[in-house]
Amino acid sequence: MVDLRKVDLKVVARKVMEQYGFEAVFPANLMAEVGALEDQAQKAEPDVRDLRSLLWSSIDNSDSEDLDQIEYCKGVKSGEILVKVAIADVDMYVPEGSFADEHARRNTTSVYTGIETYPMLPDRLSKGLSSLLPEQERLAVVVEFSVLPGGEVLPRGIYKALVRNKAKLIYEEVGAWLEGSGPLPETVGSVLGLDAQLRLQDEASQRLEGYRVEQGALELETLEVRAILKQGKVSDLVVIHENRAMQIIENFMVAANGVMSGFLEKARIPTIQRVVRIPKDWNGVVEVAKARGASLPAKPDAKALSEFLASQKKADPELFPDLSLTIVKLLGSGEYVMYDSFQPRIGHFCLAVRDYTHGTAPNRRYVDVVIQRLLKAALERVPSPYGSKELSKIAAWCTEREGASKKVERFMEKAEAAFVLSGKIGQSFNSIVTGVSDHGTYVRLIAPPAEGRVMRGVRGLRVGQKVVVKLINLNPNRGFIDFEVAGWKGKRQKRSGGRGSRNWKHKRR
Repeated sequence: MVDLRKVDLKVVARKVMEQYGFEAVFPANLMAEVGALEDQAQKAEPDVRDLRSLLWSSIDNSDSEDLDQIEYCKGVKSGEILVKVAIADVDMYVPEGSFADEHARRNTTSVYTGIETYPMLPDRLSKGLSSLLPEQERLAVVVEFSVLPGGEVLPRGIYKALVRNKAKLIYEEVGAWLEGSGPLPETVGSVLGLDAQLRLQDEASQRLEGYRVEQGALELETLEVRAILKQGKVSDLVVIHENRAMQIIENFMVAANGVMSGFLEKARIPTIQRVVRIPKDWNGVVEVAKARGASLPAKPDAKALSEFLASQKKADPELFPDLSLTIVKLLGSGEYVMYDSFQPRIGHFCLAVRDYTHGTAPNRRYVDVVIQRLLKAALERVPSPYGSKELSKIAAWCTEREGASKKVERFMEKAEAAFVLSGKIGQSFNSIVTGVSDHGTYVRLIAPPAEGRVMRGVRGLRVGQKVVVKLINLNPNRGFIDFEVAGWKGKRQKRSGGRGSRNWKHKRR
């Protein structure tokens, strides 16, 4: 039996961060450097457009303060919707070679452990000077594009601007209102015209979504679990369900990243692209579809896979997140690669796009800071601060660090789930089998949404099967949870070749 009085998840998180090579504490020289920074918004250069009067707003988690992106839309008589996405000008405060730049390059990303967030940049920067906070004048890089009635994107320009966020909105509140299941959020109602603005943003988002799906973009719905904290301790786990407000940010992000990538290619500046290669284990994807009574082409086909996923989501929405997770593992992870005119184009298989990058979250990802510097070089018509070889090194390092950050986050998901389940050894839970392989058999509990390994009674289990399991062992410090089968739901079958899966945060496309 684990003594919870001796379990400190913050200490566990710190140790795991260090184990995977992250610098968990900001060095003193960096903190001194950031402490001496001044607000640059009042020193805007002549080429910076004044867009403070526009009805900008942000939508994010309720506790988010490191706001990277705000949005504004305008309807055009031709039926187009003009979209402006303003991205925090982090490069202004984090010049290349500074202590902040060196630390950000070393870690490359903010790491979200549930119990504690380890930001890429100190709070005074990411939650202050460079954050697009409400009613604060901020410098930004604006990506502008039109969304046609059919959902196609027409780039309209990229430029520097001075902006002012009029409202910080929350995903769950705006999503429920847009979907008709909740009231008009008080923050929306208090700003004249913001309700109509958000309706227009939602329309543009749905156009973008529809067009991308037609082109073969994959609608994957992997499970995202969030720890609920009370007095600094994890008290429960909840599943985060995607809604229309999240789709606005997601679809605008995808479009803006595509516009930025195309802009740099047209400027003939070597850049970093975000890619998902054509899957090597397409046969595995075909096998998964076959096991569900569907057939896919022998060669990778994003459109066919997209249609298969849509049919499965409609047929069994409860099991769809686990199917999505299986497909994600078979397709392979996203990665960063250097791209110039001498390199073959790879593209992004999951998004069905040719040009894509990551540039909309510079407070949280180092690649986005690099992209911002490249954009500024193109706008100012000066030599790029990076050559192809340097960009290749940065791309490879950021890919490696992203993988390490996911390992930290997955470990902490298990540790926090074990903490929530402590004291419940011997109790039984309804669950779904999420992985069956030579590496082990895993289940996800329905409530709380914790995942663990089945140590006894695995014979005959198959992916997607519902079983009752008994908790037999756990350890929050080591991040493991063990079960045994306690009962079956439905006919017991022979073991099949299902694929393993884990909790996955799908926003890192």
